[in-house]
Amino acid sequence: MFGKLARSTAIGMGALLSLMAGAAGAEGPLPVDSGTTAWMLTSTALVLLMVPGLAMFYGGLVRTKNVLGTMMHSFVAISIIGVLWAVCGYSLAFGRSILGGWVGWNNDYFLLKGIDDTIVHGVPEYVLAMFQGKFAIITPALISGALAERVYFKGYTLFIVLWFLLIYCPLCHWVWASDGWLFNSGAAGVIDLAGGLVIHVSAGISALIVALYLKPRQGYPKSTMNPNNLVMTLTGAGILWVGWFGFNAGSTVQSGLDTARALTMTQISAASGAMTWMIIEALVFRKVTSLGFVSGILAGLVAITPAAGVVKPVGALALGAMSSLICYYALQAKMKLGYDDSLDCFGIHGVGSGMGVLLLSFFVRDSWMQAAAAKAGGWSVWQQLLVQLKGISVTIALAAAGTWVICLIVDKMAGFRIDADAEVQGMDQSLHGESGYGLIFPESRL
Repeated sequence: MFGKLARSTAIGMGALLSLMAGAAGAEGPLPVDSGTTAWMLTSTALVLLMVPGLAMFYGGLVRTKNVLGTMMHSFVAISIIGVLWAVCGYSLAFGRSILGGWVGWNNDYFLLKGIDDTIVHGVPEYVLAMFQGKFAIITPALISGALAERVYFKGYTLFIVLWFLLIYCPLCHWVWASDGWLFNSGAAGVIDLAGGLVIHVSAGISALIVALYLKPRQGYPKSTMNPNNLVMTLTGAGILWVGWFGFNAGSTVQSGLDTARALTMTQISAASGAMTWMIIEALVFRKVTSLGFVSGILAGLVAITPAAGVVKPVGALALGAMSSLICYYALQAKMKLGYDDSLDCFGIHGVGSGMGVLLLSFFVRDSWMQAAAAKAGGWSVWQQLLVQLKGISVTIALAAAGTWVICLIVDKMAGFRIDADAEVQGMDQSLHGESGYGLIFPESRL
């Protein structure tokens, strides 16, 4: 147990949380570590804060007639996934492997009925369950950026239910559970501190599939579809940046050296990504845009998400800069290819975090490398790179195939893409009967 605990600190909070399956009920309640518990409570709140931050980020980027409908896509995930997580999601993700390792299950985790008195490594299990639950909430909300301005609300809600159950929970179990097969792959397991694979690559690939399935918005790309409120988008990006400290540093599930390392690498990579995007725009356009700046922030943040527990500052600088560069060209490619990933979920989250998952292998700190080699009887950069390649390949396959099937089911059961008249009118009025702003100016019919 303690060997796995030590390893989990380096490669992801999911591994530590998965030990609960064996810890629950083994002994009486353990003493509470108030320092770690306080930090985990704070981190849980910070990750939840990212959801309204994401809503503001996305809401500012769409047209005025769709701002409320777009923000609702993020907020509704707090309710729907929040309920599903308590009922069965926690058990599916962190229970003992069943069905040949496809997913987990633990009766004590069903409705969280068996963890009322459980303390795991100094932290009440309720806190750890809720921390992980916030990750489950924000992941399908990220996908909403690809389907913005053109889906039925009922279709979207069915989509996130099925996506959570069929894609998120199995993938979470594979990567973060102590008996998950990707967690145990290779000498040190797949490295994914806070969700490079589980959250960003899976959401990015699914976003691309949804965008291809739904086809472009009316008028895209010929008609100009300007953001309605970049001030709100900037504010949302700032909230996301702050929340990301809970996202990554909280994922160490401690309050110590590894926590400080993860927080520091998060800050450095985000700053590096933002600065790199500014330099690119200054060289190409002779001006720096606010939209480019926030894109750089996100590129740096998603790249460091899997790597914050294992790299040093030079690695964080490099990953943030390289992510901005590759994401910038991914967005340029979107224009040429013509697919309508409305708010660039694939171009930022899928591409940037996927790059981080792979390239982190070249920036692993010496102390982690030595510890991994000592425990596994050997370790090399190329061996780890193969494990990371395996992890990202599996994630892409599951997310792509699963999302396409889910889109077909949603279309048949509830309808997915709104009709042409409703799309022209806008989601706010046609689906919700509301207006995002008190004074509405006439917009182009497209």
